[in-house]
Amino acid sequence: MNPDQVNWLAVIAATLSGFVLGGLWYSQLVFGKVWMKVAEMTDEKVKSANMVKTYGIAFIFMLIAAVNLGFFLASPEIHAAEGALYGFLTGFGWMFMGIGVIALFEQKSWSYIFINGFYWVVTMTVMGVIIGAWK
Repeated sequence: MNPDQVNWLAVIAATLSGFVLGGLWYSQLVFGKVWMKVAEMTDEKVKSANMVKTYGIAFIFMLIAAVNLGFFLASPEIHAAEGALYGFLTGFGWMFMGIGVIALFEQKSWSYIFINGFYWVVTMTVMGVIIGAWK
């Protein structure tokens, strides 16, 4: 894993894609209403949050995830299809399952696991396509 082989612009684009997907995924148009219920969120909780802090730290976490995937996909032989596969495997095999394990012990619903877990499957797959294709 050579940092010189990582396409840092692709990593930034992948990071931003996670935010765009999250904005859509958790919007009222897609899973927002159900997610708020299963995550035990209220409008008051949302309004009382320091959103600058939340989005800032979330961006850092998303960037770390994208950098990590960027290192795995840095090989010049990896292109969009392989990036998609490795992104999917990362999202499903690690992130979805990690969320699932924690959610089971927190006694969260399957809806909670599926909404949050599949967000990461889709996000990491898209990140993998971006990083894999942008050589």
